[in-house]
Amino acid sequence: HKQDLRREPRPFCHPVDANRSSSIYCFSKGWMFRISSRHRHFLKHTWASYMTNSPTVIVLIGLPARGKTYISKKLTRYLNWIGVPTKVFNLGVYRREAVQSYKSYDFFRHDNKEAMKIRKQCAIVALQDVKSYLNEEGGQIAVFDATNTTRERRSLILSFVKESAYKVFFVESLCDDPEVIAASILDVKVSSPDYPERDRESVMEDFLKRIECYKVTYQPLDPDDHDKDLSFIQVINVGQRFLVNRVQDYIQSKIVYYLMNIHVQKHSIYLCRHGESQHNVQSCIGGDSELSSRGKQFSKALRGFLENQKIPDLKVWTSQLRRTIQTAEELGVPYEQWKILNEIDAGICEEMTYEKIKETYPDEYSLRDQDKYHYRYPGGESYQDLVQRLEPVIMELERQGNVLVICHQAVMRCLLAYFLDKSADDLPYLKCPLHVVLKLTPVAYGCKVDIFDLKVEAVNTHRDRPLVRRSITSTRLTVFVVFAKTGFTVITSKHLVACCFPSLGKCVFV
Repeated sequence: HKQDLRREPRPFCHPVDANRSSSIYCFSKGWMFRISSRHRHFLKHTWASYMTNSPTVIVLIGLPARGKTYISKKLTRYLNWIGVPTKVFNLGVYRREAVQSYKSYDFFRHDNKEAMKIRKQCAIVALQDVKSYLNEEGGQIAVFDATNTTRERRSLILSFVKESAYKVFFVESLCDDPEVIAASILDVKVSSPDYPERDRESVMEDFLKRIECYKVTYQPLDPDDHDKDLSFIQVINVGQRFLVNRVQDYIQSKIVYYLMNIHVQKHSIYLCRHGESQHNVQSCIGGDSELSSRGKQFSKALRGFLENQKIPDLKVWTSQLRRTIQTAEELGVPYEQWKILNEIDAGICEEMTYEKIKETYPDEYSLRDQDKYHYRYPGGESYQDLVQRLEPVIMELERQGNVLVICHQAVMRCLLAYFLDKSADDLPYLKCPLHVVLKLTPVAYGCKVDIFDLKVEAVNTHRDRPLVRRSITSTRLTVFVVFAKTGFTVITSKHLVACCFPSLGKCVFV
């Protein structure tokens, strides 16, 4: 079906109900072609990577010590986790490269003309790097992490995004709580590269004077007049209140929703798998088997661990599969069952061993080794599908206090990848052994991990990343794609794929 999509700058892949459809439809240069669900993992830029129809620049605004870098890093981690290529550009890094040694707050005075010139030039260089990332490196979202407290600076950014045909979304962090500001300075700024080998008191004194320098020229966003046409969210006193203005598209609405769910109160998230199951002992994947004798022993050990930890107001979450429920029942506390915490659906391979899969479905076995994150079991799920399914869990974990999540290997990998900022390529190979509890404690710009081995033996269910991945030539493909306009044709047979370019008189075999 020919579509007039010639204005589209790159191929657009549209899933028809991403979790259920048997096919994905891709439009390019006015032509549409279909790829069956079994082969969708060959599309490196999948539908989750195209949540925006043009690149977006997220611009932070706010005085120092208002949590801008915290927001930038957390938001970037989330967007990358859901499949949107995102990168932070922190202006402080550019400034430290331009000015090798920081002496005092005088550098940030508005009447220090030489310093103002350096700071503006750093912003221009950073924006050029933003452009390179979005235009040449496949980025979709760039987060410009700086104070951007004046209308003059924001006008410079607006001119840049307009010239580059990008969208822009502002995130302003407003805070007048002196305790929050002091805690931010002590938690983060004391260890800043600006203050090597300086005591806490002198750091606090200098940084408070730096803030006063910015206050002189600070012009907050004005939703009622000057900035009423801009798209932005104001985060007031670390999430006590929000003001949202003119959200333009889907990705901006996701950003707003995410920012309205995060909080800075101290809490910990405990992750563990269910106790060893009968299927674990038999090396079978999936299914809904009960705990083994060692799995029941782990449940008792987990109860003792939690009693020793003395965790206040702990919530316990499980999946709806028997092995997690049986693990939680031994704890003697209330627990909530989440269907979306169920293990990855292995489709036709459910309750089979990997050896049986290799014997029965050798092509599927090979395809999964090539790209484990995007590979989808026939009739089942991929890790990418699982990430999409688990997004509501992440939102709830961000807004909750102390939580213990008793889950499954693939689910735990996805959750761990979010908190530890792991790539999609690394996610399916994260080690999540049975009978081990991970304590994740959010800190300033990351997450502290404590590992507790409860000393109950269990089988090892981890499969290492293949040292040499099988090539596509070892699999059977049934994808036929013809681009008549470009003269590019894909011809497939039982063991061979040929890319033919008639205009060049060449065929490339892969």
